[in-house]
Amino acid sequence: MPRNRVRIRTANLTDRVAVITGAGSGIGRALALLCGRRGADLALCDIDDSGLADTAVTARRLGNRVLTRHVDVSDSEAMSNFAQETVDQFGRVDLLINNAGVGLVGGFLDTSVKDWDWLVGINLMGVVHGCNAFLPTMIDAGRGGHVLNLSSAAGLLANPQLTAYSATKFAVLGLSEALRMELAPHRIGVTAVCPGVINTAITQNSAIRGDDAEQRRNRLTSTYQKRGYPPERVARNILCAVDKDRSVAPIAAEAHLMYLLSRAAPPVARWVATRLAELTK
Repeated sequence: MPRNRVRIRTANLTDRVAVITGAGSGIGRALALLCGRRGADLALCDIDDSGLADTAVTARRLGNRVLTRHVDVSDSEAMSNFAQETVDQFGRVDLLINNAGVGLVGGFLDTSVKDWDWLVGINLMGVVHGCNAFLPTMIDAGRGGHVLNLSSAAGLLANPQLTAYSATKFAVLGLSEALRMELAPHRIGVTAVCPGVINTAITQNSAIRGDDAEQRRNRLTSTYQKRGYPPERVARNILCAVDKDRSVAPIAAEAHLMYLLSRAAPPVARWVATRLAELTK
């Protein structure tokens, strides 16, 4: 870590501003409320207006200033407008959390070009648009800060039933690692967050391609619920990764295992990935 890197201490975020995409539910909501409880002002966006409003109501009860906007992260102009409104209201950005994302289950041959456009537009270009919109403000301010980009355990170890999804999450990981080096002179940290099986609504909101889609969705949902890893715990681990200035933050035991295997034993990793793919068929 460069000696001049500014670490944000997340135990007290008073006078800090956190930007969080996909804040209407799941990990995004948990992050918004945790940052709010620790004193941060919040700039939140989502396409789920109802969920976003619920998050904002709870956050405002904590005494925070909260800006909310309906923003599709795949729309670069909308993200730029959101960034301008954030700066106009708060004057600064300290934490940028590119959390918004979608899921798609299916092999390559079951995935259409339209599916690819949708998935890449949100999971990868949403991160690009967030960084493009907010980083100039963070750099110009000269106060450092931290960027968190949501990758996935599927961005550490590819899954043949998550082909397109894995591709987008590997891309987010690579983008984050390159950005970390590029932004170091500006005292801005970057972390790729790689959650494992987390109990959110992602299985209900994911697209599933191939045969028996609804049966597979139900099995996946049951698996995620039985795993029972709550988004609130993910949020705590994410802020801990900021404190420690991690470059990559695997979250949950399965993500740590994938991270280790992908680096130490690639053939074993591929065998594990093939077995895991059976769970989504």
